[in-house]
Amino acid sequence: MRFVDEAKIYIKSGDGGQGCVSFRREKFVPRGGPDGGDGGKGGDIVAIASRSHRTLLDMKFNQHHVARRGGQGGGNNRTGKNSDDVEIVVPVGTVIKDMETGELLADMTKDGQRAILALGGKGGRGNSRFKTSTNQAPRYAQEGIPGEEKTISLELKLIADVGTVGFPNVGKSTLIANVSAARPKIADYPFTTLKPNLGVVRLGDYMTFVIADIPGLIEGAHLGAGLGTKFLRHIERTSILLHVIDISKDPFTGAWNDFETINNELESFSPAVRAKPQIVAINKIDLTITRERLQEQVNIFEEKGLRVFPFSAVTGEGVGELMQEVGKRLGDCSGPQAED
Repeated sequence: MRFVDEAKIYIKSGDGGQGCVSFRREKFVPRGGPDGGDGGKGGDIVAIASRSHRTLLDMKFNQHHVARRGGQGGGNNRTGKNSDDVEIVVPVGTVIKDMETGELLADMTKDGQRAILALGGKGGRGNSRFKTSTNQAPRYAQEGIPGEEKTISLELKLIADVGTVGFPNVGKSTLIANVSAARPKIADYPFTTLKPNLGVVRLGDYMTFVIADIPGLIEGAHLGAGLGTKFLRHIERTSILLHVIDISKDPFTGAWNDFETINNELESFSPAVRAKPQIVAINKIDLTITRERLQEQVNIFEEKGLRVFPFSAVTGEGVGELMQEVGKRLGDCSGPQAED
């Protein structure tokens, strides 16, 4: 399934039904008078958030959503039928904006959340509504109020407690596969991860948290280099960042240099993202070259007041301690979710 996290669609709520012009005509009922009923209400356009939907792919192939107009009023003061609403199901985490005005219409953060994006028009009043002492036989009724029409943008921002960041091929996907039931694609070439992946991590019997595997960043990402800003938005909602570093590669530029490069990209994208708490972890300690370089790199971070968590996503060494630290840090900022 393609991962689609942006879409543009046209929506139009239903027009209100027309009011009716009618007069009561029954045998033996003199001066029956006007009895035209009101028109029905047009259907609304409603967004519904659902955890069963993972992408906005449906919106790519169904870009027009139009509700029916309300029913026309009838004689004998019969009101026209209200039209059904048109429901648009989107993934939890979808932000919906009016493309013309930039107005935020809805931020769909909870499963089952509903938001009216376009109100259906009210039905017009029938001629019975206009009868007065000086106008006993009005021969006019109202048209229904037109529905709203908009072109809206939908942007999916994954909701996770922890977001992984780092250069391509540092082992973020392997770590996700190690600690959760997620099975992201893993290979030894850059940009193997082309879409964010979510994994649920269980700590003990009562605590779980969601970790997001974000595709690798490179220098210039905030300007569109590599995968650019396409997936940076997905770490905006996370509570903390897990910064994964690989010191086994050549040419070797130093862990601190890699750390600063990625953080500069985060700062350029959003200072709020850069300000999120970070846990620094050095992967691939199962490799001899990493073991040889590790202590010197750890010392550099410690001199700057940062603790480093060495681990191997392949063998699992150090992963338990790393996840315990993640759980602790989430607890400090009320990030993880306790199960009932």
